[in-house]
Amino acid sequence: MSRKQVFQFLELPRQMPQRIPLELRTNGDWGEMYGKFALPEAQHQAGRCLDCGNPYCSWKCPVHNAIPQWLQLVQENRIEEAAALCHTTNPLPEMCGRVCPQDRLCEGSCTLEDGFGAVTIGAVEKYIVDAALEKGWRPDLSEVVATGRRVAVIGAGPAGLACADVLARNGIHAVVFDRYEQIGGLMQFGIPSFKLEKSIIARRREVLEGMGVEFRLGVEIGKDLGIEDLLADYDAVFLGTGAYRYTDGGLPGQDLKNVLPALPFLVQNGRIVGGNDPWGRPIAGWEDTIQLPDMAGKRVVVLGGGDTGMDCVRSAIRLGAAKVTCAYRRDEANMPGSAREVANAREEGVRFLFNRAPLAIEGEDDLVTGVRVVETRLGEPDARGRRSAVPIEGSESLLEADIVIIAFGFSPTVPEWLAAQGVQGSPNGRIVVSGSLAEEEGRLPFQTTNPKLFAGGDAVRGADLVVTAVAEGRDAAGSIARMLLD
Repeated sequence: MSRKQVFQFLELPRQMPQRIPLELRTNGDWGEMYGKFALPEAQHQAGRCLDCGNPYCSWKCPVHNAIPQWLQLVQENRIEEAAALCHTTNPLPEMCGRVCPQDRLCEGSCTLEDGFGAVTIGAVEKYIVDAALEKGWRPDLSEVVATGRRVAVIGAGPAGLACADVLARNGIHAVVFDRYEQIGGLMQFGIPSFKLEKSIIARRREVLEGMGVEFRLGVEIGKDLGIEDLLADYDAVFLGTGAYRYTDGGLPGQDLKNVLPALPFLVQNGRIVGGNDPWGRPIAGWEDTIQLPDMAGKRVVVLGGGDTGMDCVRSAIRLGAAKVTCAYRRDEANMPGSAREVANAREEGVRFLFNRAPLAIEGEDDLVTGVRVVETRLGEPDARGRRSAVPIEGSESLLEADIVIIAFGFSPTVPEWLAAQGVQGSPNGRIVVSGSLAEEEGRLPFQTTNPKLFAGGDAVRGADLVVTAVAEGRDAAGSIARMLLD
């Protein structure tokens, strides 16, 4: 191998696809911010890979993608083979290539990250799948034999879609139910289109339907159809119901007009931007749909520093807000959101106030006027190892605001119809499933306390990443196949 091939990372710098110009992003453009590589660009970036003997990128990836192997296939222009390899570990690779926080996962663990710039793994992954599907490539199920088994999947989010994909590859007919009008869960409605174009989700639906997966949308289990019917009609049921319960923080004044919970704000805006009926099904975990206030020329304060908070501030910019502020109770180093998303938000004009904890939302004549905050310092680590935010006496101030968005996170709940089937839930609302060593207890991984019911994703682990939901949906499907086919 020549010096150019071995040390290509020295001669070719890290490169991301071109981005939509800033002036368009701040002027209401909802298109995906990052463009796409052409083949030469993808090959150049793939060629920077060192092909480490111990690929940290693969180990850090929750689905353990064969990253060095498909980067090599890209260099050799074997794109359809690369796409097939991507799908062996990840049923939704084009989604993860767009929305994963690669800076915290695969790219953050790349050997080149320290000093030379990590391989742009996410952008190459996106290129592989987009290019292969555009050429007409589809998963090859020609050797799959139908087993006659049927499994109901509740929830068309990333966990449910990943589960359905793996079931289909095992000859099991998957029927996916979802209360909403489109598949994708929060990928469809919660993640803004400037991060994930909704046509990508529609194309994945076409791929899955081509694999034999059936979708029944606008059907709410426990209301339109009973869980008892599913247990009677199907050999097993997978629960991918997500995490939609709003964490409000209990702030005084949070019931004032123009104080919005983050998820209903993102869902409703996503419906409107995507051209869907904005007054369709109520948002899960919220009593009704909400009417969004006009943000043009307004002062918007977003409370919370996770990826949902970043989606909110960047959406507010595109909706024409005059001033957008993100207030977070710890410092920037301890912010849970993707560093790349924070940088993008800052570039688009978002102001960040770190070490600010909200005390109350203030208003006049039932309208919000601002958020009273107190400055904080980092204290001792809490039970999870994160340093607590300690208020500094005498440091209170008021952040003026016309609209406040609360982005403190979301949690799952165990619905009554599920508890009635003997499914155990934890005090924090998560569905209890068996772990990876479940065989020692006579149960399969991701099996609930009802042997016909399996679960995974946010409903089990709490609000987390798309890729972790994909991993759990995939692995739960493996357990279901073992139970039905072994």
